[in-house]
Amino acid sequence: LQSPPMRIMLTNDDGIYAPGIRALHAVLAEEWDVEVIAPQGVQSGTSHAITIRHPVLWHHAKIGDGFEGTAVEGTPADCVKLALHHLIESPPDLVVSGINAGLNTGIHVLYSGTVAAAMEAAILGRPAVAISFELYRDMDFNAAARIAKPIIEAAAKQGIPPGCVCNINIPELKPGWPKGVRVVPMSTQNMDERIEKREDPYGRSYYWLSGDFQNYGDPNDSDRHAIGEGYVSVTPLQYDMTDRPRLKEWADLKVQLPG
Repeated sequence: LQSPPMRIMLTNDDGIYAPGIRALHAVLAEEWDVEVIAPQGVQSGTSHAITIRHPVLWHHAKIGDGFEGTAVEGTPADCVKLALHHLIESPPDLVVSGINAGLNTGIHVLYSGTVAAAMEAAILGRPAVAISFELYRDMDFNAAARIAKPIIEAAAKQGIPPGCVCNINIPELKPGWPKGVRVVPMSTQNMDERIEKREDPYGRSYYWLSGDFQNYGDPNDSDRHAIGEGYVSVTPLQYDMTDRPRLKEWADLKVQLPG
């Protein structure tokens, strides 16, 4: 007997109308059952924020070319919570977040709504994948989706353990097709922060935040190095941030509380 097609919940942080999620849906839906539940608008850089101070609204969105889904007026994490608790009748086999316009390598994973959506799925007990694509002019999301599909399939067959997210980053394609796939840890390099003080037309001061990774050379086994060498990086991430060696060191921590 032929097994039923894999059921996938698809989300992102660039919004339901973004080209990355539409391209990925088109490719994944060729073989699998895909349900789209994504933010109504851009939610880049929202990390794992959730909406707790106002209602979370949602509506059906039909864009054309067979692409439709549920648009949520909330964060990527909100989308996954609503999907897995209310909007999907039975749990999906896999939650996929992407394709993000821009890499989510190194410490960027801590700020990323794309990765946070996948992490929320992992917290709720579902296998999850996050996919990001290096930002450049005339990005070919259709090609990126074709690259991502066999990696998603391989990760699903290998098995994504509870609490784990498969974080995939695809390099710029203008120099050529990726050289291959490398499974590597995330880089821990800091960023060169740029915070510019500016003035608006009304004379009010404001700050503009930007920055980039320090160019001190990444370790050869990091996600950023793999991308720089023209490879797709695959990194297993987990939401358990406990520094376990320190647990043992701090077990006999002596603290005198007042009173």
